Amino acid sequence: MSETGQALPAASRVPDIRAMEMGDIGYALRAGWRDFRRKPMMGLFFSHIYVVGGWLIYIFFFVTEQVWWALPFTVGFPLMAPFLAVGLYEVSHRLEQGDTDFRRNDIFGVVWRQRLRQLPLMSWVIIVYFLFWSFFAHMLFALFMGPSVLMNVSSSYAYLLQPEGLLMLLTGTGFGAVFAFVLFCLTVISLPLLLDKELDFVTAMLTSIAVVKRNPKVMIAWGMVIAVLTFLAMLPALLGLFIALPVLGHASWHIYRRALEHN
Repeated sequence: MSETGQALPAASRVPDIRAMEMGDIGYALRAGWRDFRRKPMMGLFFSHIYVVGGWLIYIFFFVTEQVWWALPFTVGFPLMAPFLAVGLYEVSHRLEQGDTDFRRNDIFGVVWRQRLRQLPLMSWVIIVYFLFWSFFAHMLFALFMGPSVLMNVSSSYAYLLQPEGLLMLLTGTGFGAVFAFVLFCLTVISLPLLLDKELDFVTAMLTSIAVVKRNPKVMIAWGMVIAVLTFLAMLPALLGLFIALPVLGHASWHIYRRALEHN
């Protein structure tokens, strides 16, 4: 029984993992674009939070030089990310079931109810991961450039053009790719799985890792598609994210559906 006296839902069986093909990526992208076109305002609502947030980061970091805003943004964005993604997953889920008459409040209600399930724990995993990466990046910077440069880097970026700076950027990029891939493995299937099934977040993460292990080529290609499209969408003042984020969010739901057996 829950604290409210209601019976807790029965735990779901962990779905079996399917063998995927490269064609699944194309299918997911087409389906994601179709879902966005069918419910564009939902996608634009969720994506504008990240775009506006990105603009605020630019203002605070590069205009006001208020570096202390880094901490709330570092904590806030990863905390919101799973909940925003769930909104897009739920839209695709309903469209997949033939439900086209739902309203925004229906989706917001689903997102709000996730606070009582496993998603908040998943959010904290992502937050701790981001904080650790931030600490590691600062440590790497200080190791290569020295603490004095770390304190003055906002006034001059010439340090980065020195041999030590270039080596630091190369090393940081390599470690960053590893960190990003590990986070991708933990979340690529687990987030939609937590919405769709009654599972604990540890089981969801292990299932996500198992999917990547079973289909390494397809999932690595999918991760590269996400990275490239997101990077390109960020170039025109983050404006491309208005379209790229919801399409990728919807497509991630369809990748999840292709990755696991659903009875």
